[in-house]
Amino acid sequence: MTLLIEKYPYKELSKESIDGKRLYNTPTGNLVSVTTILSATKPDKDKKALEGWRKAVGNTKADQIMNEAANRGTRMHKYLEDYVNYGKIKKAGSNPFAKEAHIMAKEVINKGMCNVNECWGTEVSLYFPEIYAGTTDLVGEHNGVPAILDFKQSNKPKTDARVQDYKIQLAAYSEAHNKIYGTKINKGFILMCVKPNQDSPGLFTNPLYQEWVIEGKEFNKWKTKWWKRVEEYYTNHM
Repeated sequence: MTLLIEKYPYKELSKESIDGKRLYNTPTGNLVSVTTILSATKPDKDKKALEGWRKAVGNTKADQIMNEAANRGTRMHKYLEDYVNYGKIKKAGSNPFAKEAHIMAKEVINKGMCNVNECWGTEVSLYFPEIYAGTTDLVGEHNGVPAILDFKQSNKPKTDARVQDYKIQLAAYSEAHNKIYGTKINKGFILMCVKPNQDSPGLFTNPLYQEWVIEGKEFNKWKTKWWKRVEEYYTNHM
């Protein structure tokens, strides 16, 4: 049984990359993406940490790790999207990333999606007129409360300090949704799964599921942080 309820007239926005910036074609012009703004305004300590990691493992290995994570994440998202749209997920293919992603998606469904009452759209294009745009994984209700939801995969467990930009992302999407559709979404839900280890060919350990629920005054705090990053971006990067 599908969780999908078409409550709002969502329309997909076309996008393109120009000079390293992802731009969305919206009714108010080509707008820079949420992820582009967050990347450009990333704190120096975070940039140095990423540079340090690349230097430690080497560029070739770093690229391999990031490409594998991207492939795994894309497949996990597709399985979860199928679950929302059709009430079930397809069998895993033979690709090792597909097997990992399938296990991870099932864990997210069992541990996190069980608290999602209904979904209004998957891969929802959103924009705040003349300022920014982006795509959120899911919009719906978490424990009966309207929320922006995002699926994340990780190679290792995350601490709260390592998911701050994810929280800001949720705040950005809620502001855009509220502006365009007249909603009052003030809640975000991050559903994360850490990749399982492979003990032997075809046999994987149980993956670790993590989640973060942000709402009320705490969510307002992340909205404020988002608008500060927007101001910084348009002041220093345009």
